[in-house]
Amino acid sequence: MTQGQVMDILRGALVVALKLTMPMLIVSIVIGLIIAIFQAATQIHEQTLTFVPKLIAIALMLLLLGPWMMTTMGDYVNSLFTQFALM
Repeated sequence: MTQGQVMDILRGALVVALKLTMPMLIVSIVIGLIIAIFQAATQIHEQTLTFVPKLIAIALMLLLLGPWMMTTMGDYVNSLFTQFALM
């Protein structure tokens, strides 16, 4: 296995990791921003006010995007096994 092949595998792993995590991160950031604006406007500074909506939103995102995430991860693992078999 050459250094270029290892770098290609690592690059692919990073791309897949970013693809899988970005939807949840974006939703979490948007909800956090909305709640922060609400807290600033109403002067309510409760810590759980930000935690519970983010938890619910991320759980819904996992339910909605779960099949796509499993397919993406499965495709990457299959490509890894194919690359390993060819070496």
